[in-house]
Amino acid sequence: MSFSVRNQKGSKRPLPLGPHVLLQVPRSNYLHFQEEKQRLHLKKFLLHRMFLVAKIQTKVERRDVADYYEQVFQSVLKHHLGETVTGLLLIYPTSILHILESSSDTLYQVLLDYTGHDKDETEFFIQQMKIIVISHNIPMRLFMQWHVSVIKVPVMYLDDVTQSQSLKEVITDFLTQTHKLSVYLCKTMKVGTKGPGDNLHQVAPDLLLPEQIIKYLCKSEEFMDPATFINMYNRPIHIILDSEVVWPAPSRF
Repeated sequence: MSFSVRNQKGSKRPLPLGPHVLLQVPRSNYLHFQEEKQRLHLKKFLLHRMFLVAKIQTKVERRDVADYYEQVFQSVLKHHLGETVTGLLLIYPTSILHILESSSDTLYQVLLDYTGHDKDETEFFIQQMKIIVISHNIPMRLFMQWHVSVIKVPVMYLDDVTQSQSLKEVITDFLTQTHKLSVYLCKTMKVGTKGPGDNLHQVAPDLLLPEQIIKYLCKSEEFMDPATFINMYNRPIHIILDSEVVWPAPSRF
């Protein structure tokens, strides 16, 4: 009897597997492949695209405008978590058109820096900035880098469309032309290149917006300036009423 017990204890025969216990083989499909591909892109935050217009002083050096934004981007990414900034800055003789692609916190900090200069400095070289539109949760970037292009010669047109069209028509033309220009640059520029340069008026003159449209949008009261946007951004959504701060809390049932 004792021999049989010792034989059972020393036996290392594996237990038989039941019919419901099967070996799980990892399988993959095209969806998993796409999800893994997206994860490898290291996309940590949701991306947004913001369109800005503003006026600049005629005496300011165009290089100063580009240097200002480069310093802002470096400072923001140094002190805050967020995506890098890509986009396009078009510098006209007296105005700018700026397309920014980044995470929400980065875009917020860029606007916050501008409002600080606009409030503290009586004659900051970037003035009357307006936010035309913000596209949220964009699936991909149109630009792989942040590019600057100086429009050296004025873009001349026979008629002023801002005098004959409504604001809705003007903004439709603005978004259409801007999108066409962005797609064109996305297809023609290679990663690592310096950008479109200062000859866009020669390479793609039909895709450039006339400066009169940009200046018209800067004066329009239908669009928010950065200070108004930031105040709305920081405002709480849920407002506590006086009846909700008494004790005991009133029942709603």
